[in-house]
Amino acid sequence: MIGFGQAGGKVVDKFLEYDKRTGSEIVRAAAAVNTAKADLMGLEHITEDQRVLIGQSRVKGHGVGADNELGAEIAEEDIDEVQGAIDSIPVHEVDAFLVVAGLGGGTGSGGAPVLAKHLKRIYTEPVYGLGILPGSDEGGIYTLNAARSFQTFVREVDNLMVFDNDAWRKTGESVQGGYEEINEEIVRRFGILFGAGEIQQGQEVAESVVDSSEIINTLSGGGVSTVGYAEEEVEERSSGGLLSRLRDDGDDEELDSAHTTNRITSLVRKAALGRLTLPCEIEGAERALLVLAGPPEYLNRKGIERGRKWLEEQTGSMEVRGGDYPYRGAGFVATVILLAGVTNVPRIKELQQVAIEAQDNLDEIREESDENLDELVSDDSDELESLF
Repeated sequence: MIGFGQAGGKVVDKFLEYDKRTGSEIVRAAAAVNTAKADLMGLEHITEDQRVLIGQSRVKGHGVGADNELGAEIAEEDIDEVQGAIDSIPVHEVDAFLVVAGLGGGTGSGGAPVLAKHLKRIYTEPVYGLGILPGSDEGGIYTLNAARSFQTFVREVDNLMVFDNDAWRKTGESVQGGYEEINEEIVRRFGILFGAGEIQQGQEVAESVVDSSEIINTLSGGGVSTVGYAEEEVEERSSGGLLSRLRDDGDDEELDSAHTTNRITSLVRKAALGRLTLPCEIEGAERALLVLAGPPEYLNRKGIERGRKWLEEQTGSMEVRGGDYPYRGAGFVATVILLAGVTNVPRIKELQQVAIEAQDNLDEIREESDENLDELVSDDSDELESLF
């Protein structure tokens, strides 16, 4: 995982913290790239030798100030420094590269597509993007940056997974508190998705195994992806077993199994029809992957199969993969749904429309300010001689 810019660095840092907390070992290696020294110093889990400061000769470690054209130029110029950090990674142990960036700012918005293009030229492993859209209240320049970055980034990666801040910000929440919460949401969803199939010593093996090849096949074909998520808590029982709303406490195993199956199907529906990382119409998604995670006694093949069939009907896709991810001591059962190749995304269309208007406004403002400056200095300047 490579976090590019402030938001990208924070998200990758959070993934490493999630890895330590859950022991899931999703991140084989991590790096952060930035033009602002302060942002790199604020990271806690990415090792210092994997924090790369670029653009020092041009911006002196102070960032690019939301100028994503400058961010892209600096990334092009200093790509060898970024490659230096990647060279220390055992790439033969890596399933894929994930470039994470906020698309509204300057450094990540401009630099992430440049890095993705570079990685694809050099490595055979897939290169994915995780792009974070700014909230619509963050201002015109951020919307314009995001629209331009999005359409560039999506062409340079094997698939672009998108998280839309607009769908997740709570009203009245502080900006800092809002981003903390959003990063937690990102990591929880993608953590379970990427963790599937990463079997640790002594861990149960899934009935229907989902591993990195299923994720890679679902994401192949490019385009834009979104992730749905739903969970239900399970409670510890004093006997050491688990008692959950997902299972009946009766002795009838058949009833218990039917109850579990129904609960799983219900969770799948909640995940697909609830709040997606990028809200969209799920009908027409080209491919989908369903992962059910939790203590093994709450997972059953029938529920997963039924959930998979329901997803096939809803999306109209013939490529819906599914499996379970045994996760002891999780305290919950969760369903994660990856929908790849989605096209009916109102937010992207709206983002592009607002960006076109912002671009026109910027051009008008620039012309007007040039005219105003001419008026300001030209009235009596004929009588004055210039210095040179």
